[in-house]
Amino acid sequence: MTDTISLILVLVPALVIAIVFHEVAHGYAARLLGDPTASERGRLTLNPIAHVDPVGTLLVPGALALLGGPMFGWAKPVPVNKWRLSNPRFGMMAVAAAGPASNFVLAAIGAVLYGLVLPDGATMRDDGSTALVLNALGEPLWLGTGLFYFIIVNLFLGIFNLLPIPPFDGSHIVGGLLPARMRAGWEKLQGIGMALILVLVAASWVFGTSWLGNILMPPVLFAMELYLSLASAIHAAVS
Repeated sequence: MTDTISLILVLVPALVIAIVFHEVAHGYAARLLGDPTASERGRLTLNPIAHVDPVGTLLVPGALALLGGPMFGWAKPVPVNKWRLSNPRFGMMAVAAAGPASNFVLAAIGAVLYGLVLPDGATMRDDGSTALVLNALGEPLWLGTGLFYFIIVNLFLGIFNLLPIPPFDGSHIVGGLLPARMRAGWEKLQGIGMALILVLVAASWVFGTSWLGNILMPPVLFAMELYLSLASAIHAAVS
């Protein structure tokens, strides 16, 4: 139980940081491309209070961690007015891509730090639902564990948001690639995408089949191997 509580204390900050940077990246990209809406509303800040949704950023991820479910959450979306962008079609694609890109950069920073802080002889204990980084004596290394989860949370969030399901970032990228006659219909789907995701998550629990997990985990685990290889290279370089 103590390890579970400690893991939640590690996971929630990692998720908050990942989500906040994701949203701020959207806002900065929009401002660079002509839309200052997020700046005007005070959302271009790393202060999590401006972005945190009490339910989506804290309650839901904490409950999922306690129940052994996947880390899933959301923040208050940064406001973007596509008609204020210098090029609304391609501007929205760039703004959408900025969020996941920030998570991949954060994951790379986490991998570098992970390689720097791990002592020689560190191991991983994985019981299938949680993972702990241990020192040579078998004691938990919470900084290493936190960085491990920081990497995977950012990779999961980045890849998850690239799904071409409205209203996620991938849907805006796909929408920008569609011809004009199909784009309007695609944009009308933005309001039902989150409901669809929540139904899929609930159905996964009811039927014991993680459809989202089956789609997302292969690319997440592949990316995790690449980032851990970077961490190993950093560790070898400084050892």
